[in-house]
Amino acid sequence: MSFLRQICTALAMAASLGTGTTADAEGLFAPAALVNDSVVTEFEIQQRQLFLSTLNSPAVSRDVILDALIDERIRAQEIENVGLEISQEAVDSGKAEFASRANMNVEEFVDALTANGVAEETFTDFVTIGIAWREYIGARFGPRLQVSEAEIDRALGSSSGASAIRVLISEIIIPAPEGRLAEVQALAEQIATSTSIDEFSAYAREYSATASRDQGGRLPWQALSNLPPVLRPLLLGLAPGDVTEPLTIPNAVALFQLRDIEETGAPDPKYAAIDYAAYYIAGGRTPAALKRAEEVRAQVDVCNDLYGVAQDEPPEVLERGSKPVAEIPDDIAFELSKLDPGESSVALTRANGQTLVFLMLCGRTEVANESVARADVAATLRSSRLNAFAESYLDKLRADARIRFP
Repeated sequence: MSFLRQICTALAMAASLGTGTTADAEGLFAPAALVNDSVVTEFEIQQRQLFLSTLNSPAVSRDVILDALIDERIRAQEIENVGLEISQEAVDSGKAEFASRANMNVEEFVDALTANGVAEETFTDFVTIGIAWREYIGARFGPRLQVSEAEIDRALGSSSGASAIRVLISEIIIPAPEGRLAEVQALAEQIATSTSIDEFSAYAREYSATASRDQGGRLPWQALSNLPPVLRPLLLGLAPGDVTEPLTIPNAVALFQLRDIEETGAPDPKYAAIDYAAYYIAGGRTPAALKRAEEVRAQVDVCNDLYGVAQDEPPEVLERGSKPVAEIPDDIAFELSKLDPGESSVALTRANGQTLVFLMLCGRTEVANESVARADVAATLRSSRLNAFAESYLDKLRADARIRFP
C-alpha cells in the first residue's frame, strides 16, 4: 500500500488551504477502522467516494465503502504475508486497461481524477490490489478447477440445433428515488398479486416510467435469449398471467408479467457480446433533460454519432463498450433486449435519479460457432467458481482478522 504517499498528498492539500486546516487534516486521518495492525482512515473513505463519483457510479453509503476498504486491507495483508509482488508493468497495464473503459489514456484519466480531488495513489492502489488478488487467487485455487463437458452442455441449456423460445411479456418499472425505496417496494408487492393481464396493464399505465406504459406495459414477442440472464429462469417458471416477484434495479423496482410463451422452429441465437452506448444527461426525468434526450435522438442514427454530440463535454458523459451479456447490468440488459441496432431508450436513470441515461444499441455479436461458445462457457464457469473460492477465502480471512471501530 502507498498509504504514506496518500498522507503526503493530503497534507499538501490541507496546507494549500491555509489557516484552520490542521484540525481538518487530523480529522481526515482519524481511524475509521483498525484491521489487524493496519488503519483505514477517513481520508481513504473520502478518496473512494470521490473516485466512485468521478466514475459516475451510483451513490453508495459510507458504511458500504468502509466495508469494501476493510476487505481490501485484508486482501493486501494476505498478499504481503505470502510475499507476492506485482511487477510495475502489470500495474501500468492494469491502469491503462481501466482508463480505456472511459475512452482515455492513463494520463488523461489521472488528470480527470485529480481535477475531482482524487490522488493518483488512490487509483494506483485500487488497481494494484485488484491485480494482485486475482493473481493470488488464481495461483492458489486455479489448479482445483475442472469443468466437464456435461457441465458445459447444461450451461448452454440446449444442443446447438435446439429451437429458440420466445416470450410475450408486460413490464412495469417504478422509479424509486432516495428515501422512497420502501414505499415503492410495498407498491410493487401489491402489483405482484395481480391475477389478470388487464389488471397488470392498469397498474402499468398508472405507475410505470417506461415508454410502454401507454400500451399497458405490453411488449411485443422477444427471444428469451435476448433477455438478461437473471430474468430468463424467472419467466420460465411462470404460467401465462403470472407476475414475477419485484426486482430491485438501480433507482427503480421492476415487475414482469408473462402473457404467452412459445417454441419457434428457428435456431436459438447466442450472443458473445452486446455493443451499446450510454450518454448521460443531467437532470434525471425533468422536462429539460427529456427534451435534451429528444434533441440527441434527432441527431443520431448510429452509436458513433454520439461522439459528435459529446465532443465538447466531459468524457464521462459518454460510455461506449462491447460486453458479454453476463457483465451488463440487468436494467441496461433488459432495455437493450427491446432495441434493434440504432434504436434508443430513455427509461433508465443513474445517480439516484439525477442523471438520465440515453441508451443506444450499437449491435449484437453472435458466437461464431459452437466451439467458441463452449470455450466461452467453460471460461465463464471457471471464472464463476474461482470467484466463489475467492469470496469464501476472503470470508475466512475476515473471520480470523481483528477488526475494531474506534
